[in-house]
Amino acid sequence: MRFAKFLVCSTAFLFLTSTALFSQTSTTTPAKPKAATTTHTTSTYDRTLLKPSLLKDTAPATYQVKFETTRGDFTVTVHRDWAPNGADRFYNLVKHHYYDGARIYRVIPNFVAQFGINANPPVNMAWTHATIKDDPVKEKNLRGTLTFAKTGAPNSRTTEIFINLKDNTGLDPQGFAPFATVDGNGMNVVEMFYDQYPDPADAGEQPNFEKGGEKYIASKYPKLDTIKSATIVGGTSSTTTKPGH
Repeated sequence: MRFAKFLVCSTAFLFLTSTALFSQTSTTTPAKPKAATTTHTTSTYDRTLLKPSLLKDTAPATYQVKFETTRGDFTVTVHRDWAPNGADRFYNLVKHHYYDGARIYRVIPNFVAQFGINANPPVNMAWTHATIKDDPVKEKNLRGTLTFAKTGAPNSRTTEIFINLKDNTGLDPQGFAPFATVDGNGMNVVEMFYDQYPDPADAGEQPNFEKGGEKYIASKYPKLDTIKSATIVGGTSSTTTKPGH
């Protein structure tokens, strides 16, 4: 369904259309000292999330979302004019607390940090086919931008998002449309997310993550960092930075 949804192969960016996975073999990177994280279990959730067709609100022209994570807090600013369909989808998901309790389950050093699999299996199943239409790519996938993952098929975006850890402009011509950017020094938090597990895409973990939710992920990947909450906090922020800074 959502998992990681594009493949990087040598110097060219290729779609992995047959399995809808996003696979990347990381280059050798010195291990970062990482503290163990706390396991979070989500037992309740907004039942509206079981009916994606009801979540159709139009987002403001700009808005901020605060992420509270096991590594610290950071804020992102969303620009609806960059990618209206993506901005609207993100707005509705955050408004109904879709990302609360979700793991940042795939972090490839010097590439991306990805999240978007809900902690609750019933919610994951509800969003399997809840796709949105593609947006034209107006902004570059620069360091600090947020972009929805997708397959090679048209109009395949659902709930998964990645934060670019470096300038990934090779994704631009393949239809990956950024819709937001991390504010201020927020990338200091993002770059601390746990990245020492093998790539879950290579292990074929998508069905397990979606069907097992937090219970399964915590049992096998307990050190993955968690989004404690993602909430809408206001209008245009004075701390907004340009992508790539």
